[in-house]
Amino acid sequence: MMIRALATTAGALTLLLSGTTAASAYPITGSPELTQNPLYKLGSLPTVSCKATKGTTKSSTAKYLNKIVSCLNTAWGKTKKDFVPAELTIKDTYEQGLCHTGLDVSGSFATSCDRTVQVQLRSDWIKARSDLAILVELTRAYGEFVQAQTGISEAWWALRYDGEQAEMDEQTHRFYLQADCLAGVSIKSLGRSAKNWKPLLDAETPGEYDRFNWYGKPANRLSWFTAGYGSAKPGACNTWKASSPKVA
Repeated sequence: MMIRALATTAGALTLLLSGTTAASAYPITGSPELTQNPLYKLGSLPTVSCKATKGTTKSSTAKYLNKIVSCLNTAWGKTKKDFVPAELTIKDTYEQGLCHTGLDVSGSFATSCDRTVQVQLRSDWIKARSDLAILVELTRAYGEFVQAQTGISEAWWALRYDGEQAEMDEQTHRFYLQADCLAGVSIKSLGRSAKNWKPLLDAETPGEYDRFNWYGKPANRLSWFTAGYGSAKPGACNTWKASSPKVA
């Protein structure tokens, strides 16, 4: 399961109060960090050899998670100049704080915080025999790490909505759909595949967060994920220039 990355306490409150109003046409203006970020000019991520096997013990699962993050650091490091590798921290429990919503999560999750990747590791991930859904969640958190390192997260939080709930919803979708797309890019670089990605995109999302509409329509989530996976290029993930229906 995964708790969504929240960069500031104020931002967390904003998202928690966010409703599910249908998206309207709210183009991003005056924020080149979002619409014209150098991230989109990067080439395809290379395929990296990543012999990561997830066992069903705590130690083997932690080893697997560290290996995946190490492989992602290699792939992104070969693609982006001045790339700073992500650090991974694993704990049994993350207390409520700056990068968390304040709601308790009963199971495992992965998130990005202060340019690191954090995992709360509990029995659900440890006992899981298939790693694909976990991999989707971990690479999505890594995608949010990339968003933070490239200035996208900071620019997103700096947006002003003038009280427009629908606008706030739409731009929230753009941010998290971009993380989905970057997850697809990363998974492709690891050489992993699945017959059907759709059920995996939400498989490890905490039930505690079902009330929130951070991603929009499931069809759009799948579309952005597969755009990243199919191209292996971050340039496929510019959700900030997409039309409103594509991020609804």
